[in-house]
Amino acid sequence: MSNDQKNLPLLQHALDAPSAFTPENLIEAVRTERDLPRDPVPEVCVLEFDGDLTDWLVGTGVATRWHPWACFHTSMETVEVDGERVGVISRTIGGPYAVLVAEQLAASGVRVILGLTSAGQVSPGLEIPSLVIPTTAIRDEGTSYHYLPAAESADGDAGLALALQAELGGLGLPVVTGPVWTTDAPYRETAEQLARHARDGVLAVEMQAASLFAFGAARGVRCGVVAHVTNSAEHSLEDQFDKGTHELGFEILKSMYRAGKRFSW
Repeated sequence: MSNDQKNLPLLQHALDAPSAFTPENLIEAVRTERDLPRDPVPEVCVLEFDGDLTDWLVGTGVATRWHPWACFHTSMETVEVDGERVGVISRTIGGPYAVLVAEQLAASGVRVILGLTSAGQVSPGLEIPSLVIPTTAIRDEGTSYHYLPAAESADGDAGLALALQAELGGLGLPVVTGPVWTTDAPYRETAEQLARHARDGVLAVEMQAASLFAFGAARGVRCGVVAHVTNSAEHSLEDQFDKGTHELGFEILKSMYRAGKRFSW
């Protein structure tokens, strides 16, 4: 790395220095403004990045608003799985937004944060649709560099990935574990990048995994991601973006919770 590259602002972070602005400060401001109780959030929370599943859960009465959630930017819904409450926050898409909310979840008592995201196929051999459980993520985004030293990739939680694989295996979709590519710019994925990552064994491309993995490693919070691969640059529009029914989406969410619950104490 040249001296000029070493001086890039993205690589100039004192990772061990305390933050000048903390999630605890923001949470306290929200609680004061809205007169909210200091109730801890559910131990397992899911970031549902697309939002359509959450909309359906709310519209059908399966999900209800969890009012103590002290956040200016999002609302939290809860659903019941196996007699336990699961927190669901929708549309926190992209690494910066996902980690902003993850910081506030951690400060509010969460034990496990899971992300459910749509993703694009990178490996030509990956079936569409399928579920990819990232074990590592290429750091082609900015947020992870504020949490971990510069490196090509960030590793996920191996135990949580295995639990997700076990729980998701019975839903009728192919379930694959392996590397993904996290990007901040989905409309700047080039053919050269896709081909290079495919040669390197990358399965899919999404927008959150590397950021959440780096946050989790730095903050001591278990984080996992499930990528629902529904599209590819090589497929026609008629074959794209079909995630199946909302009922299937709910089964995926419930399986994710069951995996996360193993690590919530």
